[in-house]
Amino acid sequence: MTDVAAERTALAELTQKLGVDIDPELLSLALTHRSWAYEHGQGPHNERLEFLGDSVLGLAVTVRLYTAHPELDEGALAKRRASVVSTVALAEIARGIGLGRHLLLGRGEDLTGGRDKDSILADTMEAVFGATYLSAGSDAATALVLRLVEPLLADPERYGAAMDPKTSLQELAAHRGLLPPVYSVTASGPDHDRQFTATVLIGDVVSEGNGTSKKQAEMAAALKAWKDLSGRA
Repeated sequence: MTDVAAERTALAELTQKLGVDIDPELLSLALTHRSWAYEHGQGPHNERLEFLGDSVLGLAVTVRLYTAHPELDEGALAKRRASVVSTVALAEIARGIGLGRHLLLGRGEDLTGGRDKDSILADTMEAVFGATYLSAGSDAATALVLRLVEPLLADPERYGAAMDPKTSLQELAAHRGLLPPVYSVTASGPDHDRQFTATVLIGDVVSEGNGTSKKQAEMAAALKAWKDLSGRA
């Protein structure tokens, strides 16, 4: 199979998984990280679509929370929205649909684990929402967003974990009678594109997370550990 044919097959597979008809060129653009564009003649990449998708995501989640929870005040609604649209939450959604293997990444980014970095996965997920909006319209984009975020919306306990995973993990540890979590962090990559990997140890559970800052990596690791310890997928 030629590279072009393989790409078309991969895009068709992802489109089927998303359940919405997205223009192949727009979907390919949504999957194109700036590192790929830089290595291929400074071509277009997905950051404009990401900008659009961020608004699509925010509005869809805001309207759903507002209509579904008349009992919540503005502060509670804002907290829930922030957790669902967070980098950690979006990266989790992206992993659930296998988005990482479809990314177009530069060689260096690929070699340093870019396909599983929270920041890249979350940004790409937003770009996919933007591509859906342009291809299929507002209703289709909103429906896609809500279908993918439904697991978070349906599990209130995960709001706190997604919003502040380190605190949630520490509280869960105390509840289980375990010692507080212990974190270690390593860094890789050049100074202008530093990447961090955090490892957290709690009881017999060891979990890892990645991010573009030490804090982000620790949050990703904490959420993974919280899910492992609480038995959530």
